[in-house]
Amino acid sequence: MARAGRSPYISRMIDDLYSAKLLKLAANLPHAGRLAAPQGSAEKVSKLCGSRVVVDVAVEGDVVSDFAQDVKACALGQASASVLGAYVLGASLAELELARDQFRAMLKDGGQPPQGRFSDLSMLAPVKDYPARHASTLLAFEAAVDAVRQATMRTSRAGAA
Repeated sequence: MARAGRSPYISRMIDDLYSAKLLKLAANLPHAGRLAAPQGSAEKVSKLCGSRVVVDVAVEGDVVSDFAQDVKACALGQASASVLGAYVLGASLAELELARDQFRAMLKDGGQPPQGRFSDLSMLAPVKDYPARHASTLLAFEAAVDAVRQATMRTSRAGAA
């Protein structure tokens, strides 16, 4: 039942998306901040809502060895960033790309949630019904992939020199 003054759509969205577990996850953001000397950095912004994520990484080979994130996003973007921050250390570029692609498919096409280290993203499956929320929910993973790709290219060129 909708509260007085709130549309049924808004009430359903709040009930579907903002569970206590999700809000707890959003409030606990691992690796918040910035790295002093990142090998790769990327910033992603949602044009629709203005959510912003900056990711800094250091890598050994193509594996994340250090990570920090500056997240100014809605609860959904923060929850996604929280999952990323909890499991990103030790992840390879290929793992991050696969998680991002599976996460995007889950949201946009109703695909299966990511498996493996990022399987906690499954709690964000209800976001698929709210396309306006997709971009902000994906920001952290988009930024992480870009930052790790940048760091990997930078370190492989340095090693070749």
